Amino acid sequence: MSRLLQLQKCGQSYWLDNLTRAMLRKGELRRRIEEQGLRGVTANPTTFAAALSSGDYDADIRRLAQEGCDTDEIYVKLLVGDVQEACDLLAGVHEASARVDGYVSLEVSPHLAHDAVGTMREARRYRDLVGRSNLLIKVPGTMAGFLAIEQLIYEGISVNVTLLFSLPAYEAVIEAYLSALERRTLEGRSLDQVASVASFFLSRIDRLVDQLLAQRDHPSEGRTVSPALRGKAAVASAKLAYRSFRRAFGGERWDRLAVKGASMQRPLWASTSPKDPSYRDVVYVESLIGRDTVNTMPEQTIRAFEDHGEVKPNEIERGAEQAARTIQDLSDAGIDLHCMSWQLEHEGI
Repeated sequence: MSRLLQLQKCGQSYWLDNLTRAMLRKGELRRRIEEQGLRGVTANPTTFAAALSSGDYDADIRRLAQEGCDTDEIYVKLLVGDVQEACDLLAGVHEASARVDGYVSLEVSPHLAHDAVGTMREARRYRDLVGRSNLLIKVPGTMAGFLAIEQLIYEGISVNVTLLFSLPAYEAVIEAYLSALERRTLEGRSLDQVASVASFFLSRIDRLVDQLLAQRDHPSEGRTVSPALRGKAAVASAKLAYRSFRRAFGGERWDRLAVKGASMQRPLWASTSPKDPSYRDVVYVESLIGRDTVNTMPEQTIRAFEDHGEVKPNEIERGAEQAARTIQDLSDAGIDLHCMSWQLEHEGI
């Protein structure tokens, strides 16, 4: 059995962090779904920008411009069309998994990251334009984003919360999700049609923390902290986030929602291609295999894991105590994880 299919046996879904017209029209996405167990897709402005430069969209861009569409209108029409096709291809997965998987994520404009009202308006617009039940609206986990996330989920719009870099931010997202479901329950609204994932970004954490650690090394003075802690921050943070996930979705508060048909807000591991070439290229996959999680991978990470990845069931549950010590050691070394998270959030936006 392929390594990608083994992930599913371990309770983890893998999603593709890319969406282009070429992979839709040439049958690549369908092949991944049918043969490699692909369970979802995420789209974002960065990867779509690269796709636009391929030439596959030139004729449509020209036609829409001649029809009088401006740049934003052209962007939305092209992206929505691709997302609709991807949603349709994944509809079978969505149905077979009882709406746990089979989603396509579409991101609201980064220009709205600090505008809760604007984010909600665009999320509703995308929901209506795409018109598919297996759409996730990507909303960044900013202060404004938290307000939008709770309200959108309360309204029944499924959300992929993005750009999470710290445990406090992740726990705030869990609270927003549970509060939204409780509000729906109080009004007698159904819970079984609402879904959410919380995307914890990994490689960017290690890149920044490693840089900060290197600045604190002074070998001439006998102070060297980076070797022991280098490349440890992201996985440690993710393991602690998973522990918080298990606590939040395993107590009485969650049981009251689950019995009414609510779905867990699964943690999603994002930015899983290491920025440092000296790291094992599948470290953010192998280290974080666990039940009720998602790993969204770029093309090169999918190929690498299928080629030489090691499948370790429940690996994410191992070493939680060591993960906590690592975070404490980073703090002792002068790494302000709150400031780091703030910087990465703004850089990501």
